[in-house]
Amino acid sequence: MKKFVNDPANFVKEMFEGIYLANKDKLKWVPEYNILYRADLPKNRVVVMQGSGSGHEPAHSMIVGPGMLDACCPGNVFAAPPMDYVYECTKILAKDNDKGVLHLINNYQGDRMAWDMAREMAEADGIKVGVVIIDDDVSVTNSLYTVGRRGVAGNFFVIKAVCAAAANGASLDELVELGNKVNSRVRSMGIALTSCTPPAKGAPIFEIGDDEIEIGIGIHGEPGRRRDKIRPASEIIDEVFAAVCDDLPFQKDDRIALMINGMGGTPISELYLLYGLAAKRAEEKGLTIAKNYVGNYCTSLEMEGFSLTMLKLDYVIESLLNEPAEIPIRVF
Repeated sequence: MKKFVNDPANFVKEMFEGIYLANKDKLKWVPEYNILYRADLPKNRVVVMQGSGSGHEPAHSMIVGPGMLDACCPGNVFAAPPMDYVYECTKILAKDNDKGVLHLINNYQGDRMAWDMAREMAEADGIKVGVVIIDDDVSVTNSLYTVGRRGVAGNFFVIKAVCAAAANGASLDELVELGNKVNSRVRSMGIALTSCTPPAKGAPIFEIGDDEIEIGIGIHGEPGRRRDKIRPASEIIDEVFAAVCDDLPFQKDDRIALMINGMGGTPISELYLLYGLAAKRAEEKGLTIAKNYVGNYCTSLEMEGFSLTMLKLDYVIESLLNEPAEIPIRVF
């Protein structure tokens, strides 16, 4: 394993320390629970938190700030946060704030269990908690660790929309309704060229040949639809675009946001090549690209690959995506 790492058991803690030290005026850090939250935490509105496993950066530990998450509490690499992480983070956000806390949860079994238990404990304390489950992956109906479709890069659109609405004073019920609406209109699918190596494991999480690709990969290395031979980029985009576009389905004259998300190890030049191909497919379909995003949003350590995400916009969602945000990694 060739990584910049000390003790693998401390990898996430040391990463969080680095994020905190680079943003000491903007963030507060609770090391024992992997919590990062805004130093200027709002007290007169609903607050929003998320935190799946680490290893997907910038999701979610690097998107805490005005216009985006108010806090995050991820677990170790590719592991759901323990229940007490979520519970303690919820309590911090709810202190001196009776407007409620919104939990954004990617649809994985471990995450659902931990967040459900934490919500029950918080509600027993009198804290109002709203929940939005994100499941934008069209690759497979069920996969390892999931309870239905997986939550992947489409979570960024849910995060951006509900956090902008929260900053504008939306109620907890309104944010849950909005989050579910955005989730219902966003679809994603990913492709992997290589595996990746979690520091604690010290070896690739799956084996794949130099001439192979995994179609429909999960962000934790879960298998997708099938293993296939490498093909020209245009043929790969054709398959992924069709799978995403046909699932909603997206239709002529729809206004959309189009994202090409890197999985961590793909050169930006290749991501823009893929975006160009996807944009042409969208234009051929009669779709209007109103917003576009190219880069690393929800990754899988150093995996080479990409995912394509499309969101069907309306006036409200598009306006919320255009709201300003200030975070350590400026991805919106």
